[in-house]
Amino acid sequence: MNALRALILTAASLLGSSALAATYTVKPGDTLYSISQKANLDPAQLLKLNRLQSSTIQVGQKLEIGGSASASSARPSTPTASRSGNGNTIRAAAARFLNIRYVLGGNGAGGIDCSAYTRAVFQQLGVSLPRTARAQFGVGTSISRGNLQTGDLVFFSTMGGGVSHVGIYLGNGQFANANSYNGRTMIESMTTSYWAPRYVGARRVL
Repeated sequence: MNALRALILTAASLLGSSALAATYTVKPGDTLYSISQKANLDPAQLLKLNRLQSSTIQVGQKLEIGGSASASSARPSTPTASRSGNGNTIRAAAARFLNIRYVLGGNGAGGIDCSAYTRAVFQQLGVSLPRTARAQFGVGTSISRGNLQTGDLVFFSTMGGGVSHVGIYLGNGQFANANSYNGRTMIESMTTSYWAPRYVGARRVL
């Protein structure tokens, strides 16, 4: 009888830890992107696994992570490994909002400006950004130009007097942005005669 009871308790313990390992409770400061990194998933996979309609999550919310290891104890990735593994995810998020008409102050499909573009892209990755380019320059971690990685925010001074334009670095000197001159969201080179001298700096928020 004692042996049977011990067997039942052991099985219950194993089932309990297995169930716990398959979920993650959202903590303050978590984003869909950061949780997906801990669980070794793409943000899109995490959305699908939990049948989420948007990247908005709440503190205390339990998310299915699908693996046999809990998100909190999953093997951490180095920033470089993380970026190389998820560069396609970042580029895909940026591509969803390309070729939209540029409208100063625009926020929707009918028109969008530079900071609204970056904000919309990062919302897909579970990151909430401030509304303006100048405010976005104050978040995240400052990154030198030589250490730029896919997904970094890149900033420019197009009107003098400090930051006035923002885009998303895509690698190989390319960045995605809402360009007022060309009238649409597009991918350009940071090394052109126009952008290169107007570069101000970069911030990393992922």
